[in-house]
Amino acid sequence: MAGALYGPDGFFVRERPAAHFRTSVHVSPLYAQAVAELLCRVDAALGRPAELTFTDMAAGGGELCEGVLAALPPGVAGRVRAHAVELAPRPAGLSPQVTWAAEPPRGGQGLLFANEWLDNVPLDVAEADGTGTLRYVEVRVPDGAERLGPPVRPADARWLHRWWPHLPPGARAEIGLPRDEAWAAAAGSLSAGLAVAVDYAHTRDTRPPYGTLTGYRAGRQVPPVPDGSCDLTAHVAADSLPGAVHVPQRKALTALGVSGSRPPLSLASSDPAGYVRRLAAAGEASALTSADGLGAFTWSLTPRSPACAPLPATLAAPPSPG
Repeated sequence: MAGALYGPDGFFVRERPAAHFRTSVHVSPLYAQAVAELLCRVDAALGRPAELTFTDMAAGGGELCEGVLAALPPGVAGRVRAHAVELAPRPAGLSPQVTWAAEPPRGGQGLLFANEWLDNVPLDVAEADGTGTLRYVEVRVPDGAERLGPPVRPADARWLHRWWPHLPPGARAEIGLPRDEAWAAAAGSLSAGLAVAVDYAHTRDTRPPYGTLTGYRAGRQVPPVPDGSCDLTAHVAADSLPGAVHVPQRKALTALGVSGSRPPLSLASSDPAGYVRRLAAAGEASALTSADGLGAFTWSLTPRSPACAPLPATLAAPPSPG
């Protein structure tokens, strides 16, 4: 999986994600505006430091970085250092304000935002054999044929026992230990601030019995053959992420000002163009917050300083009236 996604000919080294699947970033500029609002709240919590770091993990084409920079008020934008973390080459035309790198910067104060990154962090799949022994699932690259391999190693067995227990014969689990470690390292790159991972996720009471590993190519779901021709993705065991608090995307975006409320019909007479713009924005907001769609994503928030510890609760609470 690591080679198929991130090797020399890996999917994410050769391809731009936007050509194969749609993320919240591509649905509407409202998403980047909401992230910019969150960055402003982190800035205020940190006491408005002289330099504010914004790190976009798995940045794709840098769209989120540019959208956030465009949405920030001048008093904040002038202090922001934006970093796009991606293995693919830097896209032509990306704003010079954005630093392009393969690793997040270390020691910054601010916001690290990982939109649909952890679901692509490589992991192993385990299956319980006929006796209940947990074994690695091995896959043949050319055609995706599978077989059961050796028993899982002790560290993986401990993770499964804690986070994905009670697997009957034939059941499968995706071993999330590498994702826990990746998240600890990414969040730990900040000296202070907030780290946020956004993914389709599950918790211990909602683990799927056969896992979620699948592939995507050109907008279509395909078998997860690790040959570099498709995205390989699996939902995240969010509750195992160290130090994280979890909020549904629909709640987080609503708390950050994204609203699907339709504009008053009277506006259609007084300002027809304004009515159309606000109606379109309401439709985009609904797409981002729909419980049956993108709103079902989970935001896993890890505060990296005491000053930012209250922020997850503000995103989980209902918006204030007015």
